[in-house]
Amino acid sequence: MVTRLIPLLLLCLLPLKALALTQLQASVDRNPVTESEYFMLSVVADDELEAQALDTSALLKDFIVGRTSVSRSTQIINFDARKETRWQVMLAPKTTGQVTIPALSIDGVSSDAIELKVMPAGSRPEAQKNLFLRTSISAKEAYVGQLLTYKVKLFLAVELQRGVLSAPSISGAQIKQLGEDKESSEIVNGRRFRVIERSYGIIADEPGELAISGANFSGDVLVDTPRRGMFTFQESRPMQAQSDSMLISIKPIPAEYHGDWLVSDLVMLKEEWDDKQTFEVGRPITRNLTLLASNADETSLPELKLSLPDNLKSYPEKAQRKTFVRDNQLVSQLTQTIAIVPSKPGSYTLPEIKVPWWNPHLKQQEFALLPARTIQVAPAADMPQPIINPPQEESNLSAGFWPWLTALFASLWLATCVLWLKARKQQAITAPATVAQAQTSQTRPGLSQACQQGDLSRVFQALLLELSDITGHSVTLDELPKLAPELAAVVAKIQASRYGKQGGDPTQYFPALLQAFERFKSQYSKAADSTSVLAPLNP
Repeated sequence: MVTRLIPLLLLCLLPLKALALTQLQASVDRNPVTESEYFMLSVVADDELEAQALDTSALLKDFIVGRTSVSRSTQIINFDARKETRWQVMLAPKTTGQVTIPALSIDGVSSDAIELKVMPAGSRPEAQKNLFLRTSISAKEAYVGQLLTYKVKLFLAVELQRGVLSAPSISGAQIKQLGEDKESSEIVNGRRFRVIERSYGIIADEPGELAISGANFSGDVLVDTPRRGMFTFQESRPMQAQSDSMLISIKPIPAEYHGDWLVSDLVMLKEEWDDKQTFEVGRPITRNLTLLASNADETSLPELKLSLPDNLKSYPEKAQRKTFVRDNQLVSQLTQTIAIVPSKPGSYTLPEIKVPWWNPHLKQQEFALLPARTIQVAPAADMPQPIINPPQEESNLSAGFWPWLTALFASLWLATCVLWLKARKQQAITAPATVAQAQTSQTRPGLSQACQQGDLSRVFQALLLELSDITGHSVTLDELPKLAPELAAVVAKIQASRYGKQGGDPTQYFPALLQAFERFKSQYSKAADSTSVLAPLNP
């Protein structure tokens, strides 16, 4: 009997479920409202419904329909269950004057229409708003490539639950955020607001009119909502805000400007240099250059171009760029490290470095300068000095029989030398070189030992000393390509690995250097052996 009653009860409840929706209420959070400013429309149904049950397409005629959120709740009081579905729709009026929010319907149940008074944009005092945006820009006109600082301030008088602050929309320009957000508080007409500030950098790519549509905010805030009884509760409400648009005039690059284009409020060029340092052949001179520009983007800073005298080779490293804030000014910095290697001793002048830039305030071209400087390069330590023959004293002997007697002794001495040289030709050639090499090896390390120590400057010094001993005259790095091309090629690889942009381990070329040196030594000795010492005496 009980089992037969259950289907009958279910059949009785189905019509009740279909007729559960009895009321649909619509309300707004404020009236009057402001043109283009979002307000919230709340629609409440006294039943649990699907989100798509409410059709808001009728609102599109007079309003911009923003984000819609849906929430559901159930209350049980004295075994009486009450269900509720709430839609919160963000609306922004398209026109001013009297505007009507039409009645909305669900399953034949309709809400009442709402008459709205829409005031012109900006007519409502900011102090009466719970959330609004303020924007500012560093200049109303600028040049192509000039950095404009666009600041956005979000004012909040309610607690922020979540939100997104979007950058302004711009066509024909680059935009990026500068630094991190800043938080503070301000009082507007006696009301305290929490302020979130964000800065953007804008760089126009082309001359003309640059349109900047305002930044916008979309998020949820917690507001106090009165309920039954003496208590108030906080609920989450979606809110949106948008700042005013701007129009900026962008000028082209002036015709009178020459050089790489750089526009800035101020440009400085400086270097780190020790006037007391000493310079030697083969030892690198490190030069650190820094280019600073106020209110300029780091990507707009040009590479530093250096020209050097002959016998000075430069090996620049990759330039380092960064941006920082100093005294509320955005400063971009380019740091360039250059290794300069002298190949010959002497006096050298490093030319001045000049970087052109455009001053937008004075509307003229200016230059950041580093003056020229002169350096003295000494020979490398233990470098053999060229042999200078002492000047021969002039003979004051008078003419007479002395010329004849001198000629006779010279003939006899020449004949003796010829006979002696024929007997001991090989000893006369090799003995001086053997003695010199023995003396050198006792007083300084060789090329192989310098390579084992891994000191690059000592390797070059030992190489030049060995070559000087072999050839009999002082050898410099500048003469190396003509004297020993294979050795010069290996030395160039070592210098590029140590001082070049790519970098690397120069010791990886030391075995090739030793092999090239041994081949040169062997070839040079064979060439010397094949040349007779008597050849210069033959007519």
